[in-house]
Amino acid sequence: MLPAGSKEGDWTIPGHDYGSTRYSELDKITTSNVAQLKESWAYTTGIADGHEGQPLVVGGRMYIVTPYPNKLVAFDLSKPGPAKLWEYAPPIDQTAFGKACCDDVNRGASYYDGKIIYNVLDNATVAIDAVTGKQIWRTKLADPNQGSTMTMAPLVVKGKVYVGNSGGEMGVRGWITALDAKTGKIAWQAYNTGPDKDVKVGSAFKPFYASLKPANMGVTSWRGDQWKIGGSTVWGWITYDPETNSVFYGTANPGTWNPDLRPGDNLYSTAAMARDADTGELKWAYQYTPHDAWDYDGVNEHIVADIPFNGTTRKVVVHFDRNGFAYTIDRSTGEVLVAQPFQYLNWATGVDLTSGRPTLVDAKQTHQGRMTTNICPSSTGARDQQPAAFSPRTHLFYTPATNLCMDYGGIEAKYIAGTPYVGAAVKMYGGPGGNRGEFLAWDAGTGKKVWGIKENFPVWSGALVTAGDVVFYGTMDGDFKAVNATSGEVLWKTHFKSGIIGNPMTFIGPDGKQYVAIYEGVGGWAGAIVPGNLSPDDPFAALGAVNAMRDLPDHTKAGGALHVFTLP
Repeated sequence: MLPAGSKEGDWTIPGHDYGSTRYSELDKITTSNVAQLKESWAYTTGIADGHEGQPLVVGGRMYIVTPYPNKLVAFDLSKPGPAKLWEYAPPIDQTAFGKACCDDVNRGASYYDGKIIYNVLDNATVAIDAVTGKQIWRTKLADPNQGSTMTMAPLVVKGKVYVGNSGGEMGVRGWITALDAKTGKIAWQAYNTGPDKDVKVGSAFKPFYASLKPANMGVTSWRGDQWKIGGSTVWGWITYDPETNSVFYGTANPGTWNPDLRPGDNLYSTAAMARDADTGELKWAYQYTPHDAWDYDGVNEHIVADIPFNGTTRKVVVHFDRNGFAYTIDRSTGEVLVAQPFQYLNWATGVDLTSGRPTLVDAKQTHQGRMTTNICPSSTGARDQQPAAFSPRTHLFYTPATNLCMDYGGIEAKYIAGTPYVGAAVKMYGGPGGNRGEFLAWDAGTGKKVWGIKENFPVWSGALVTAGDVVFYGTMDGDFKAVNATSGEVLWKTHFKSGIIGNPMTFIGPDGKQYVAIYEGVGGWAGAIVPGNLSPDDPFAALGAVNAMRDLPDHTKAGGALHVFTLP
């Protein structure tokens, strides 16, 4: 469902619709003509760093948010080329720079009621007049000196702006906050760890699995007061279901990465959370990786979809988790219907649908004082936050994937506010099969892969699917590709000097033509070796990612630009 007042030819919120399907009804670009795509125009941002997120298009204007220092740039699409209208440079606490784990990225903005609303790295949410570029309100939500930052894209629903924090590697406590879209004032806030009152667990909470029903699990599933520095942040994507009036999101890893310092399931880390959109009350929760011993954040999006399942149509959310399992979950109850690996994994043998818990492999548990080897997937996950897409035409989900494994050892960690609180040494390397990435089509009703395209590097871009049955995605070595949604056949590609970790989007221009836009600018966790000029001689650099990506600088270079394509 599109936001009220949105046109199909616009792109007003991060995932295009409330359910984050990243599906567009636009069909002027098809499998028959996509090979004719040509670049219409490009704009260099001047920032050679990781460019995540996606542009917005509203009423003939385009808006982009850059990585730090998080500038907002507006373009007039009725004029040829990058017709820049204005640029907003937010006031920003420079302390935030360098506090963010895994690159100082930004995942984009949302449009609502004449405002462009987005998050700034120093924990401020800002609302900017979409016409003039003037700031309307600014709300500061946390102190970067304590290790908190904000990189996620807000979602706006019914006058509320939903945002969350980053900083699990700094020992912050995760939360989700709803702001009033008119004033920026806090409407409600809920923590993801702590007593029921803080987590907003009350009479509305009806989890499907019995293990989540006892009171105050956000405290009792931790040792002592560890929940106060227990991570469980919300740096991924938020989705919304109008039928149940629920917002869905996933929580990040527990702090610290050393599991021996935090015995217990560590709720509500690495979990799916369903909340009442109006009040924030928790409706149900499901924990993907209890007592996460591998940094398998659960922040990836929960796509709201109606899919074929056992001969009927089932209303679900679908989630591709960092831990390597793809989950199909009843969106009203939290019952897991399907949980199957979408990439190679060996830390568990499966998920017990009766209890909802993974069946662990003892040899792949991690502990302080020893290095556990050959764990798959690595801490970057079988897929990080880069979002998938869903087509109601094919009933398939299209997802990027990563094929890395790792050696992982817990080390002693002491919490000092505003400093890294990781507590692990990690070294990553390529997984089985020779490819480090894949782009694939997935049947969420059966839990089976339909087709896949192997890539040399992790696929760190998001996906876009259209009614023309074309799927778009990008690669870390700089290829932007269009493939057939049914068969996976590559129909078109072009190459950029810098790799792609952004998300493609599509829109109708004032001239009536369909366009496709994407950022270039390699970075993020997996690509940090390039913009960070990190030494390949340190296998533990970038929390272990450098060892797996040591050859990436041979295939791409740092950069930052927006590219827009259309048919001749």
